[in-house]
Amino acid sequence: MRSKRIYKRLMICLFMLNIATVGFYFYYYIDKNIPDEIKMMVGIQESFDFKMPLEGKLETGGDIGVISVNDLRVPANQIKIDFNKPFTLQSSQTGTYDLSLKLFGLFKFKKISLDVIDTTELIPCGNPIGIYVETDGILVLGSGRITGEDGLNYEPVNNKLKSGDYILAINGKSLSRKKDLIDEIQNSNGKDVTLLVRRNNENITVKVTPVRTSSGSYKIGAWIRDNTQGIGTLTFITADGRFGALGHGITDIDTGVLMDVKAGSIYRAEIMSIIKGKEGEPGELIGMIRQSDRHKIGVITDNTQQGIFGSIGKDYEDMLGQKPLRIGLKQEVTKGKAKILCTVEDKVEEYDIVIESIDISNSNQSKGIVLRITDERLLNKTGGIVQGMSGSPILQDGMLIGAVTHVFTNDPTKGYGIYIPWMLENAPKAPSTRCYGDNILEQVAESFMLKDDFMLI
Repeated sequence: MRSKRIYKRLMICLFMLNIATVGFYFYYYIDKNIPDEIKMMVGIQESFDFKMPLEGKLETGGDIGVISVNDLRVPANQIKIDFNKPFTLQSSQTGTYDLSLKLFGLFKFKKISLDVIDTTELIPCGNPIGIYVETDGILVLGSGRITGEDGLNYEPVNNKLKSGDYILAINGKSLSRKKDLIDEIQNSNGKDVTLLVRRNNENITVKVTPVRTSSGSYKIGAWIRDNTQGIGTLTFITADGRFGALGHGITDIDTGVLMDVKAGSIYRAEIMSIIKGKEGEPGELIGMIRQSDRHKIGVITDNTQQGIFGSIGKDYEDMLGQKPLRIGLKQEVTKGKAKILCTVEDKVEEYDIVIESIDISNSNQSKGIVLRITDERLLNKTGGIVQGMSGSPILQDGMLIGAVTHVFTNDPTKGYGIYIPWMLENAPKAPSTRCYGDNILEQVAESFMLKDDFMLI
């Protein structure tokens, strides 16, 4: 009898566990397929077909005569949307509203934002650019062993400095480049130095004792970097001279952390040769950066997870080979044929691709689109997506819908893309001054080869 009771309880537990597992995956599936926000453009009717057992209610007081649902205009507090059936939305005015969703019309699920924005046109580019950036502080890559003049090994910064730290000052003196840090360490004569360090957006102080090496120099055993450069692709230019590129941020190649950029510049670049991609080995566009004031294109102002942004100089008209296109919103992107713009020889060209899957959730913004290169011309030249193509514009149905961001390591014909609206959310809202100062930098991204200068000090 006792064994039967135990067996019965075990079966009940297993049954409940199965119910909980099914419930969890059901919730996860719905959450993944319902975006946290819906963007619309003024005056354009948008169609949706989620096929989800949800009911949405617009949570805005008063009568919003500017919004219509299924071609019907109703007071805001009476707008209910059945997400299990196709529906349309249209607005004649910009604004932001909240949609409260209920599962089966009974249980609270989540709120999503309904953003009505102005119709936006951008000039798609596809031009190769040289990027150079200097960090905001001296970036610490890690610690290393140094051999003292006594022949013993030392690690002075071990457990004091961490990978991803930024050294801002030494003994109260601000640092702008790694040479300044090296000079101060040499002048310490082995006495303790106090470092001001930014770690996880907080400033801390660290004391380190430099070690004298057999050559007579002093070191603290830290691998550092203060700049990096490489080749990427310009994604778009706005009518007022702003730009977006790469589709993802510039992360340090060693730490994987988004780099804190002090300033930056982009330059004209020429593709010199191509290393074709193959399974397990992404290819690369080998380019020459024309790093001079005469070939400087623009100033970098922002390095974000969704790309780099800034302003273009006055003499960029020759790069505008494409006509302005309306941006495509997430719900307008469909599986199937599309094109990318990129430069693999001496000019920007269109190449055929297929969009294989789309993710409208916000789980990984730089990987919302999965695409595959189908154009034989590009496959013959590059083998697919290669380093340096990061930022290549994606076009579909006459709209600019996204940018290439990553390549699949095991299949270079496939890669990821970011939706253009996600890039625009991080673009500067106003044009930056179109001039070039002396303190200008360039940037590099995950999908192109970094050329950086790091050293052990």
